[in-house]
Amino acid sequence: MSSACVPTHPEGLGLARATTPKAVTGTDRQPQHPSAPTPPRRRFSVAGADLSAAVAVFLIALPLSLGIALATGAPLQAGLVAAAVGGLVAGRLGGCPLQVSGPAAGLTVVTADLIHRYGWRATCGITVLAGLAQLGLGCLRVARTALAVSPAVVHGMLAGIGVTIAVAQLHIVLGGTPQSSVLANVRALPAQLANLHPAAVAMSTLTLALLLGWPRIPGRAGRLLHTVPAALVAVAGATATAALTGLALPRVDLPSWSSHALAGLPEGPALGLVAAVLTTTLVCSVQSLLGAVAVDKLVAGRTGPQSRLGRSDLDRELLGQGAANIASGALGGLPVAGVAVRSSANVRSGAVSRNSTMLHGVFVVVAALLMVPVLDLIPLASLAALVMAVGIQMVSLHHIRTVTRHREVLVYAVTTLGVALIGVLEGVVLGVSVAVAVALHRLTRTRITHEEKEGVHHVHVRGQLTFLAVPRLSRVLHLVPQGARALVELDGSFMDHAAYESLRDWRRAHTAQGGSAELTGCRAGVRAPEYGHRPEPDRHAEPHTGHGPEPHTGHGPGPHMGHGPGPRAGHGPWRRPGRPAGAGHELARGISAFQRDTAPLVRAELARLAREGQRPSQLFLTCADSRLVTSMITSSGPGDLFVVRNVGNLVPLPGEENGDDSVAAAIEYAVDVLKVRSITVCGHSGCGAMQALLGSGTGGAATPLGRWLRHGLPSLARLADEGGAGARLAGRAAADTVERLCLTNVVQQLEHLRAHDSVARALAAGALELHGMYFHVGEAQAYLLSRGGADEEGGVFQGVPGAEELPSPA
Repeated sequence: MSSACVPTHPEGLGLARATTPKAVTGTDRQPQHPSAPTPPRRRFSVAGADLSAAVAVFLIALPLSLGIALATGAPLQAGLVAAAVGGLVAGRLGGCPLQVSGPAAGLTVVTADLIHRYGWRATCGITVLAGLAQLGLGCLRVARTALAVSPAVVHGMLAGIGVTIAVAQLHIVLGGTPQSSVLANVRALPAQLANLHPAAVAMSTLTLALLLGWPRIPGRAGRLLHTVPAALVAVAGATATAALTGLALPRVDLPSWSSHALAGLPEGPALGLVAAVLTTTLVCSVQSLLGAVAVDKLVAGRTGPQSRLGRSDLDRELLGQGAANIASGALGGLPVAGVAVRSSANVRSGAVSRNSTMLHGVFVVVAALLMVPVLDLIPLASLAALVMAVGIQMVSLHHIRTVTRHREVLVYAVTTLGVALIGVLEGVVLGVSVAVAVALHRLTRTRITHEEKEGVHHVHVRGQLTFLAVPRLSRVLHLVPQGARALVELDGSFMDHAAYESLRDWRRAHTAQGGSAELTGCRAGVRAPEYGHRPEPDRHAEPHTGHGPEPHTGHGPGPHMGHGPGPRAGHGPWRRPGRPAGAGHELARGISAFQRDTAPLVRAELARLAREGQRPSQLFLTCADSRLVTSMITSSGPGDLFVVRNVGNLVPLPGEENGDDSVAAAIEYAVDVLKVRSITVCGHSGCGAMQALLGSGTGGAATPLGRWLRHGLPSLARLADEGGAGARLAGRAAADTVERLCLTNVVQQLEHLRAHDSVARALAAGALELHGMYFHVGEAQAYLLSRGGADEEGGVFQGVPGAEELPSPA
């Protein structure tokens, strides 16, 4: 079997996102061999994983749908209608195949308020209008825009809704009736505690005990029992206990479907109705889109066989949710949105297609028609306890820690209180306003200091340099005496035109009066002089911020402010005048920048890795070339990759003369100890090792580098054997001999990997996959080895047995 190199998904270069047939052939479908018969298409088939996942999701959705309907004050059947429509309509039309939609806890407060103001049938009409609004937004392709909302606002909205749900359901748990607002429920709580309903409290306590205790049953028995959802066990246990003991307490009462109310035209003030539609649209859309993104992460991170699913199409997801809300509202159901609990259960149950979501909707329809006598036995207090637990879980400690780490507690707290005390739409608007104010405050908070050291006046600017900081900047710059040596250090990521002109004018005036001005910075789009090079100042040089012919982004070489040419490397810190240049000082400045800027962002994750130890899923073997940043081209973070780098990404054959045990030791450790699931060999364009190998031929110098490059001689021999029928990149031939050798070397090193005992054992057991990768530095494009037809013209690697095909995103 032969292999071809094809590009990865353009939106991400991670190994989990692999090639599509379109990337290989340039068409939407791989060409079929003329002699191969076209297999008959089955009209409908359901994988066993989808069926089992549908059952698991149905068992969770049934009690939750009834509980959410109870919490909103809607007819209980409305929850079942929304669950069925969410599974069938949103599941079939949505852009996230594994997301399960239905009545969501996040919509409880909104729906309850609408029912209180306009009545049930008008609320159904508002749901239809919200669905139409979602269709419009989907057609405008603005789904990605919704993700621009600050996470602190989203988490605060969910927390505020969770608080409202929990406080309201607490009254039903205690045997009473909830009030219309959070404050009213809090004020009525003492009286409710004085008049407890013992039977309701007992069933609620039993429900919560089962809900919290079921997932914590230890041992082998616990692992078997955990396959049954805790929500189902909690409600079923309370229902059975209430039935056997004959307790007198309110229960579910599902009326006949013949009397089920459908949607009606909403009546009331136009502004109020518009606000109601916007609120429903906002909450449904944001919750569904964020849920789709979360499902993508769950699918990418789960182990075992991967379904051939790509990233979610968020615009299509918005269209699917809009269609589901139109159908649910028209049929007398609750508003529909993506539900995190059901979606995560669907992914973790092994679902591989949208069939699981749709089947769960079919099961809900069957239950609604045939299981009414059983559902009527469920105590309302048990459903209230279940929904109250869901509301409490919406106030996530993890989210609170996250917003605290990013200094957005104020935004989170204001949004939470606003949603709980005023309303969802009002609270979100208030949270967004505070988030904008905080961002503006950070933008304007610029520290500008001045000090003199050894005759040099240092002006340090930390933060964003905008027109708002220009007055302070001018005051500090005029503290520098005429004719003095000055160093202005810019420590920020943005400088606007007003600040640029202010710096330029001051520098011209200062140098015209006999002084010298050097401007340095590693993030403001400017660069300092070459280390160790002190030519005479160029009085015509000007700062550069993108207003001119040489735009610069802060990555790599760029224009500078000061004397002489700028450095060749982009992100290094800059020395100060009067201090000796050297790598030690550069290293210290780099470490200082890490401790100040990056360490606070990764400290929690690294602390977790320190506690748990390293658990990488991949061994990534690549070249030592400084231009290959493995974490960047694979979109990976700390602990994701076990990286081995050497000159030429070579894998010496075990036991050969002049062998090298360092690579073999890393391979053995990764496979046998870390239990990695894949090994990737990554070559790159313009590889100096391959150029040296071509130049030295089979001789090689009697130096350490020459002896090491002998491990690449099999690649050179393979290249000679292939002749002109070499590797191709997405249908094009290699650009030159060096690129052909780089590609051939990847294939050869994969064969060397198979010769290692630990790799051979893992491959035989099906516990390991081998992948090849090629990174074109100049194009910033990654390519992966993929299956290819042996008769595909010029598009194959010759003689590559057993190359694994990576899962496709489509």
